[in-house]
Amino acid sequence: MTTAVPPLLPTVEQTRIDRWRDALLASPRGYRLWRWLAPLLVTVVAAVLRLIDIGNPHQLVFDETYYVKDSWSQWVLGYPSTWEPDDTDARFAAGQTDIFTGVGSYVVHPPLGRILIGAGMALFGPDSATGWRISAAVFGTATVLLVYLVARTLTRSIPFATVASGLIAIDGLGIVLSRIALLDIFLTFFILLTFWFVALDRLRTGDRLAELVARRGERPMWGPILWNRPWLLAAGTAAGAATAVKWSGLYVLAAIGVYAVVTDALARRRAGVVQWPMDAVRQGLASFVLLVPVALVVYLASWSGWLFTSGGYMRSTPVATSPLWSWVPEALQRLWAYHEAMYAFHVGLVTPHSYASPAWQWPLLIRPTSMYWHQDAAGVNGCTLPTGCTEAISSLANPIIWWAGIAASVFLLVRFVMVRDWRYALVLTGLAATYVPWLLYPERTIFQFYTVAMLPFLVIALTFALREIASPARAASRVTGQVGVLVFLGFCVVVSAFWYPVWAGLPVSYEFWRLHNWLPTWI
Repeated sequence: MTTAVPPLLPTVEQTRIDRWRDALLASPRGYRLWRWLAPLLVTVVAAVLRLIDIGNPHQLVFDETYYVKDSWSQWVLGYPSTWEPDDTDARFAAGQTDIFTGVGSYVVHPPLGRILIGAGMALFGPDSATGWRISAAVFGTATVLLVYLVARTLTRSIPFATVASGLIAIDGLGIVLSRIALLDIFLTFFILLTFWFVALDRLRTGDRLAELVARRGERPMWGPILWNRPWLLAAGTAAGAATAVKWSGLYVLAAIGVYAVVTDALARRRAGVVQWPMDAVRQGLASFVLLVPVALVVYLASWSGWLFTSGGYMRSTPVATSPLWSWVPEALQRLWAYHEAMYAFHVGLVTPHSYASPAWQWPLLIRPTSMYWHQDAAGVNGCTLPTGCTEAISSLANPIIWWAGIAASVFLLVRFVMVRDWRYALVLTGLAATYVPWLLYPERTIFQFYTVAMLPFLVIALTFALREIASPARAASRVTGQVGVLVFLGFCVVVSAFWYPVWAGLPVSYEFWRLHNWLPTWI
């Protein structure tokens, strides 16, 4: 009789990475250590990449010419002001930050982003380029941490959350928009915060609904209306803040409203509620009350400087209104007229621009935006390179992360059709809310860097795809999949290191800069 030999396959499959991870996470102490250490390390890396030499260049680049000056006058006066017309940008950069006229300026975005930029300027000084950009850097770094928290909430996995946040920490689009005083990084933060709160609401209400339905007996006709949903209320608050930065936050508010209604309907169906479609409508009305009024309050609060002063644009302009609305305070009537003017501007913006990129081009990464480009000869302005120095800032995502993220989004959509996982649905909803609406305006002047709002959802989708590769259904392929994922992540780091000087405006040779123009449309 022969003695059975235990199979060696499980031992072979457990790689060094598995053993290292298991050893660290097996004990409660190791788990607690990495629960805090992993997000801390990723956030520190993100902060370093976003803060190092952030004051370079000390001049207003790209649309900073609008946002920096408008933010400072907003902070000082409570509303954006026009400026003295003679060489304003150079004078402002030289320290003449008090040359605003006090006359209200026509600004086409809500105030919250400018308020946040102005806060950084108040802290570090309006004559400091670091002051102009520090708020963007802080919110960009916080967005990386927030990606970790969202991914951790969705999967309860520290490695998964670390990979997702690590990818956005080293991505060029996130780095550039965190180093320039534009509005989009603030918009991205509040959009992602909105979806984190929605995920927390989904986790909280799922089991609770099933328990409440079960108490009503087998297959009740109607389910309970859930009013105690603090995370949904928080989501409305965050969506209101996103809208107070840019109006595209409205798309996010609408998207999470639809998501809440659909998920509530499916949850009631699974719980056995007989009239689940109409029951979801009833709950949808309650969700609307939880989401929309608080968003409106936050949005109006962002306009308080304009409302409580008299110098803002159109603040004192007489407006013709219907007697039906005579009960509305005159200040709100003028604010509504201002919003009509803003809307007309946005829908009619078709001014040609050399770096304009319609939304259909965005997945292909055809036309990134050149934010800054400057050359100095050897010995000029401290240039130490014998062939001269080229400084460039291009809002180009890491091409490997971006294109892989687009492919992963398609994969995630297919997987969702197959398995109907609510986590996939949430990520896809975030992508749809930040991309699809822009397809409705093919003639409008828009730019590739708007995709920074898509970036968090792309890297989470990519991490889901990488997890499938690293943990395939067939155990025999597991080691190969894990090695492939590690090679891919290492390649992403190398590409980011290669591109970082062009993201941060560091002085490089002209030939080195030319090496980054992989496509002719990237110049």
